Amino acid sequence: MQPQKNEPGIYTLILSLPQAGQIKVGSLGVMDFAKGFYSYTGSARGFGGLKRIDRHIQVSIGINKTRRWHIDYLLPHAGFLEVFISKTTLDLECRIATAMGKRLLPVPGFGCTDCRCLSHLHYSLNHGEMREAAALAHYAAMI
Repeated sequence: MQPQKNEPGIYTLILSLPQAGQIKVGSLGVMDFAKGFYSYTGSARGFGGLKRIDRHIQVSIGINKTRRWHIDYLLPHAGFLEVFISKTTLDLECRIATAMGKRLLPVPGFGCTDCRCLSHLHYSLNHGEMREAAALAHYAAMI
């Protein structure tokens, strides 16, 4: 994937977790994760913009060891597959995460300590279902 520019936007990472297991997720404590696909929706509207995606990839492959957000604890265990991006200054993170939750299983409390959403992390056994949910959620939020 090409490095991202310092532009504002909202993104959804698509990850593959090759095996089930328990992972300690910061203040959430130890959580059970099933084998399958996960999508994490985040905001990159602040400093650095969409370069945050590059940082997530660095955490995923072990280059960056800093754990700042819930997703940083899952990334080293999961494979990064792709990312859906909406370049925008609008606050669409929760709208996209909520739309994802209507089609996929939410992981309650994950990635949403600063909002009222049920979750910003969603699960599916089916990669195609995950991709379709992300594409539709980003498209619907931008129209």
